[in-house]
Formats: sequence, structure tokens, C-alpha cells
Amino acid sequence: MTRTLIRHATILTMDTQGDLAQGDLLVEDDRIAAIAPTVAADDAEVIDATGCIVIPGLVNAHMHTWQTALRSAASNWTLLEYFQKMHAGLATAFGAQDLFIATRMGALNQLNCGTTTLADWCHNNPTPEHNDAAIEGLLSTGIRAAFFHGTPKPDPKPGQIPFWEVPHPRAEVERLLKAHQGHPLLSIQAAVLGPQYSTLAVALHDFRMARELGLIASLHQGGGAARTPDGWQRLEAEGLLGPNVNIVHGHALDDDQLQRFCELGMSFSSAAESEMSQGHGHPLTGRLRRFGRAPSLGVDLESVLSGEMLTQARVALGIQRSLDNVAYRETHGTIPPTSTITAREALSWVTVEGARMLQQLDRIGTLAAGKQADLVVIRASDLNMQPVHDAVSSVVFQTSLANIDSVMVAGKWKKRAGRLLAGDLSGDLQKLRASGEKITRAMGLAGRA
Repeated sequence: MTRTLIRHATILTMDTQGDLAQGDLLVEDDRIAAIAPTVAADDAEVIDATGCIVIPGLVNAHMHTWQTALRSAASNWTLLEYFQKMHAGLATAFGAQDLFIATRMGALNQLNCGTTTLADWCHNNPTPEHNDAAIEGLLSTGIRAAFFHGTPKPDPKPGQIPFWEVPHPRAEVERLLKAHQGHPLLSIQAAVLGPQYSTLAVALHDFRMARELGLIASLHQGGGAARTPDGWQRLEAEGLLGPNVNIVHGHALDDDQLQRFCELGMSFSSAAESEMSQGHGHPLTGRLRRFGRAPSLGVDLESVLSGEMLTQARVALGIQRSLDNVAYRETHGTIPPTSTITAREALSWVTVEGARMLQQLDRIGTLAAGKQADLVVIRASDLNMQPVHDAVSSVVFQTSLANIDSVMVAGKWKKRAGRLLAGDLSGDLQKLRASGEKITRAMGLAGRA
């Protein structure tokens, strides 16, 4: 048995135990054994965390990790430009090894930024080799991951069946489930088209497949007119909506639909910064809160923006506070007396709610005895963090990549004392650059200073 004792830290458990202004956390093998003001463990490796804040590992609930080699390429695109230039353009130039290096380096960056669980929404995978390469990229890093198997979305060629008429390839999903059954850090899920982007026949097939295989069915909702306008009603009539359905974005849903989906236990993932940048509309945060629910958050696109999940928490919080403040001023003619959303709520979006969406809240998302030892040590003694008057607010509003001191997944350090424990990455970075250059050159998109 390996034992690690983190001592003298401020511990934000996000659990019913509550926070400790100063306490100890004991890890035994892959699990948290104890959290208390003082823990005795003479045979453990002792980590002095004086001046540090320990939080649950962050959960990135939605990211297209295959786009890592295209960082900044799409930063000035609207959603319509993205559909055309990415899915119908750049995506078609990816080989399997492009998926491997992008997924590996994207996952390593997530670890570096404090994310311990990544929902990798892979929808540029035209062959089994692409799927295997992407999963190999995830597994090579030691991150906890949910691989959401999707399908490519190129423009149909003459005589070719368009992607929105093609059912999800069940046999390939079953192959992946069999190959990775029981893996402690990896789950296989389904990234389906849904009624927004497919025919009714395809949507019914895909949702039945997910239900029968016991998978989360995650789908994009928004971005123009639905291909099946009454699709949601038809899916509900067939008994196919419930807690295993995850809606990403969701801007096209009206309030009645949203309330009904909340009642059915469906989950929602927002990508606030991406949504605001590309023209989706305002994130669902405030609308969900009215129905007693909360979103999980995702980076969505590193081809557009940063991979830091605490940035996503801060952006989502700021946007919703702004909307609430404007609404109050329009009604009352004055500044609101207090904020509508606290920093703790925002921190829960990137911890608790992400774990809930992945149906793993019994294992991750909070710090508690018996749970998986997924955690982040933040160096709060740094210049940009001091003084700390409110530890939760310091995490959400002050913390950046520079303060992420250490990251642990399932009891194993992936980052320690500010250094990612992944060996020399110079060769991998060269492969990532070469992949990005090859893909953009093939599509005639030369780099710009």
C-alpha cells in the first residue's frame, strides 16, 4: 500500500463534511482515506502544503480534444464559419496519428491546468484506427477520461448519404466497450447527433442504442433550425429521455422544454466562453437555476480558446451575474443589493456538476473518505493570490495555471511542485506542430502572425 499525507492545507472538500481552514488529507493507494484537522500516518510520504489550497480535481465536461493541434486557428470564427471550415474542411485532413498526438497533448494540458477528468467528445473519427489512436492518446497520460464516441460531419459528396441520415455505428461502440471494459480510468460513452442534427430515424436509433448499452448519450443542441423539429417530443413518447441524456449548449430549447428535461433528470453542459464567442447565445446557467438545476462546464474548443477550467468557471459566473444585474436594473432602476451567484456555486460547476453529468459523483467531484484521490494543490502563497480572505473566491477569481502546484489522479501525482510529470515533451510538441501545419496547409489556411 502506498500512502501520501498532505498536511497543513486549506481543504475545500465541496462535500457535506465542509471545508477545513487547515487540515490534513491522507491518500491510501487510489483512494482518500481520511480528511481531518490532524491525521496521523507515520509511514506515509508527507507533503507539506502550508500556504496551499486543496480542491477536488476539476472536471472538463465537454471538449473536442482532437483539435489541440489547431489552437488559435478558429478563434475569430462564428459557429457557421466553424461548421464549414472545421467539419467540412480541416477535419477531413486528419489521419489517425493526428488524433493521437492532439488527444495526448490536449489531455496533458488538462492535467497541467488542474483537470483530472476529461470528457473527450471525439467526432472526427472516420475509422476504428482513429478511435484507437484517440483512446491511446488519453491512456498515455493517466488522466481520468470519458471517451464520447462521435461521428464525423463532412459535407456529403454527390451520391453520398449525408451524415445526418447515418445511424451511429453500434458495432464500433460495442468493440470499444469490449476492448476497454473495466478500465479504472476510462469509460466509453456516445456522442450522438440528436434531433437537432439528424433525421428522426437516426435519433431514435441512436438513443435506443445508448439506452440498451447503458451509455450516456451526449448531443449538441442549437446552432440553427433542427432537422427534426418535433424530435424531442417523439423521443420522449418512446421513453428514451432520462438521466442518461446530456445536452451540450441547449440554446434552442424553450423554457417549457427545459423545465420538462430537468424533470426527466437530463443533464446539461455549457461551454460559456465558446458559446459567447461563436454566437450560440447566452449560456443556460440562469435558466437552469430557475428550475433548481446547474450546468457542468467544458472548454469545448482549444482551437478557439484556453484549456483552463477555472477560466471557464470564472467566465460562466461573470456572464450570468451580468445578465442578472442587468435584469434587476431594468426592473428596479438600481444596482442589485447583492450578487445572485456565489463563487462556491461556480466552483461546483467544474467539480460536482461535472462528476454528476458523468454519473460518477460517487467516485469523484468532491473530497471525501472512500472516494478516488483526484485532487489539485493550489499554491496560494504566490503574489497573485495573497492575501487569501475567502479561499473559494481566491480559487475561482485569482487562480491561474501559474498557481497549479500539484495534480493527483487516483492517488498518483501527475504534476508535482509546478512540474508536469510527463517526461521530455519536446518531441511530442514537435509532432503536434507538424500535425497542425500539415492539416492547415492541406486546407489552404496558412498561419498568421
